[in-house]
Amino acid sequence: MEKRRTDHASVLSPLSSMTSHKSINGGVRLVGGSRCSGRVEVLHGETWSTVCDAGFDQQDAEVVCRELGCGLPVEVLGAAAFGRGEGQVWSEELQCRGNESQIYTCPTSSSLKPNCSHDSDVGLVCAGVRLVGGSRCSGRVEVLHGETWSTVCDAGFDQQDAEVVCRELGCGLPVEVLGTAAFGRGEGQVWSEELQCRGNESQIYSCPTSSSPKHNCSHDSDVRLVCAGVRLVGGSRCSGRVEVLHEKTWSTVCDAGFDQQDAEVVCRELGFGLPVEVVGTAAFGRGEGQVWSEELQCRGNESQIHFCPTSSLKHNCSHDSDVGLVCAGRIKLIGGSHCSGRVEVLRGETWSTVCDADFDQQDAEFVCRELGCGPPVEVLGAAALGRGKGQMWSEELQCRGNKSQVYFCPTSSSLRHNCSHDRDVGLVCSGKRDININ
Repeated sequence: MEKRRTDHASVLSPLSSMTSHKSINGGVRLVGGSRCSGRVEVLHGETWSTVCDAGFDQQDAEVVCRELGCGLPVEVLGAAAFGRGEGQVWSEELQCRGNESQIYTCPTSSSLKPNCSHDSDVGLVCAGVRLVGGSRCSGRVEVLHGETWSTVCDAGFDQQDAEVVCRELGCGLPVEVLGTAAFGRGEGQVWSEELQCRGNESQIYSCPTSSSPKHNCSHDSDVRLVCAGVRLVGGSRCSGRVEVLHEKTWSTVCDAGFDQQDAEVVCRELGFGLPVEVVGTAAFGRGEGQVWSEELQCRGNESQIHFCPTSSLKHNCSHDSDVGLVCAGRIKLIGGSHCSGRVEVLRGETWSTVCDADFDQQDAEFVCRELGCGPPVEVLGAAALGRGKGQMWSEELQCRGNKSQVYFCPTSSSLRHNCSHDRDVGLVCSGKRDININ
């Protein structure tokens, strides 16, 4: 698996002119590259200062890219990859949590960094493209043109264009290209040109474009793209044998050492809910080709397995040990805890609330079971756990038996037009979360 790497420069000499900066009170910019890539510089008072590559991490990068209105971070580069700056090197270390809108709101360390020079200026590449309305690696394609995000017409968007978008976002190869605004209609402009990528570019800014504008596209033709560095094979949309993309080859994963944290990251990357079950011994069938030679060591909070540490596999694994995974892809509880809240189901690409009419004990048992939350404690009607927004699911669940997912439950064919969000059903499960590893 290709790793994101931050190369830290060796420190050569201190700067005698360095002063202590208590905080950033200005902005941030990228110098020496393009609109969304370059050497990171922060404004303190009236002075722009470079930033040392030591300690500059993924969370810091996400905030910088967000503040500049660019896409997600693609690569953090040390050793003055975008050239050595001038003037001061900022004397403190950013400690962003990753959810801030501007770096001036990020905490900083109180200890000075007197051992950094411009040979250690950090650089950053943010994406000039993003995927909206899905997950980290799937959604409506939008490109940054000047200061504006524009959607892309599905006419003429091909496999080569998709490969470049997925590569720029660090999301592996394209899985699916779909038009007709499958991830929702965008807003604002539709990009007026056609990408003509060859497929080997690292960023879409490097792709040629057509010179003739396309005036016949609207947001009904916004293109959708699904990329992934991981997939589930041999089961359903939300379950199957785990396979990871290593270079250009899909490899199965050994069940030895594949744990709850790894499962959470896989389910998250694919846009599903929490893991329901991890199953070993090729429960979804024996794969073909390679068994991945490394062991995932995810912490559980990563957005992609691409960001997880790995270690050399210590076990002698064959396809008889291919790991499988079931994610909770069509149900969630909102407004309480993981195991209590308003019931919402995934219908197509849209989450919908469920009417309290006829939602019974059997339905509740299925929901709690799928979420790994033990038996149901209480079913609450009348929006007791909060009114939802958007759509209400128009059918009635009729779960029976011992199926493991609500996805497999039959539904009534009669529509329910008399329900509003005042009748959103809530559910409290016991809270027990079991992940079975067989």
